[in-house]
Amino acid sequence: MKVLVLNSGSSSIKYSLFEMNDLSVLAFGVIEQIAEAQSMHKCYLPDVAGVMQESIDQRRINDHQQGLELIINQLDTSGLVKSASDLFAIGHRVVHGGEKFKQPTLINEQVLSDISDMIPLAPLHNPANLKGIEVARRFAEDIPQVAIFDTAFHQSIPATAFHYAIPKHLYEQDGIRRYGFHGTSHFYVAKQAAQFIDKPLSTLNLITLHLGNGGSVTAIKQGLSVDTSMGMTPLEGLMMGTRSGDIDPAIAFYLNQNRGMSSAKIDTMLNKESGLKGICGENDMRAIHAMADAGDENAQLAIEMYCYRIKKYIGAYCAVLGQVDALVFTGGVGENDSQVREKVCDGLGLFGISIDQKKNAMNSKNTIAINDKYSTLKVLLIATNEELEIAMQTKACVSANGERNLKSKKVNENE
Repeated sequence: MKVLVLNSGSSSIKYSLFEMNDLSVLAFGVIEQIAEAQSMHKCYLPDVAGVMQESIDQRRINDHQQGLELIINQLDTSGLVKSASDLFAIGHRVVHGGEKFKQPTLINEQVLSDISDMIPLAPLHNPANLKGIEVARRFAEDIPQVAIFDTAFHQSIPATAFHYAIPKHLYEQDGIRRYGFHGTSHFYVAKQAAQFIDKPLSTLNLITLHLGNGGSVTAIKQGLSVDTSMGMTPLEGLMMGTRSGDIDPAIAFYLNQNRGMSSAKIDTMLNKESGLKGICGENDMRAIHAMADAGDENAQLAIEMYCYRIKKYIGAYCAVLGQVDALVFTGGVGENDSQVREKVCDGLGLFGISIDQKKNAMNSKNTIAINDKYSTLKVLLIATNEELEIAMQTKACVSANGERNLKSKKVNENE
């Protein structure tokens, strides 16, 4: 039972192929720089010993249609997917589901129309997600396809937390509210934490930290998201690689009035030129650590600011939850950067958070606890796997709706 997961960007397609019987990854890769002078297809396929081997193909790929054809040809050549009928389903990551979508959803024309209606909420992401869906549906018209929304997990956030203190008609007429993102990752690691602690997720209170080039914090109460740091867009919240995170909103007006910056330039600055990059000129945390170790004061400041912002959210969400069972680190930085974890947790003894230095120095693809014996809550290091979570939700959605059986019946009737 194979599920193909697609994450389509404006000039890229990221993909993974899973065998759902044992949840193993059969192949994965990414096509980047679609429609540019030279594109790149990086693919990982198993050799005869089952070890993933990288192959790189550099050529111009004109559009997403050609990109998907290249992916399918690669999977065909490998023998993993001979035709669309070899797939149980295709799962698509969709960034913004607004208030409409709270669950994984089988894709039909109405769903496509609804996703299109939400383009104003995610103008950079939803059009690209739609493009990938439309191409995949042409390729595999008889295979059920499912939309998995980044915002869905956060639809349990109460009105007290999702409303902004602006005129309420802007919410009622334009949908301006906190939506939150990284929901697939937060949900995945929350389930892994529950499994590690050996208690039902519905009984646990967690603070999950997804820290990568983008970053967000979520407060999870009895298994449900009740607050999260990202807002109407992924710009709000933590200091990130290139995003500013929380700032005084009047700064935008000041820049417009006193520096003559257009809204487009301010948007670019806040999303692509701020955060870590804005402070020290670099957004890769590994490079920033090297700069800081060499005495670069801006790099040192960037790290301190980054960890300070995370620490503030942890304190706030401890207050929101009252009692916390575990603090979870995940994402590229969260999983691999022991210095950031140490700085974030330092001084949080008031909240019962205390880590073991030796355990914290470990990086593991398995879930591990890095708290010491004095900590009153678990501090967990969990590797996220958004693609696997999308595949699992896709399988569950199709199975629950009986859609795969229906599609198979139609195919058989046409033979």
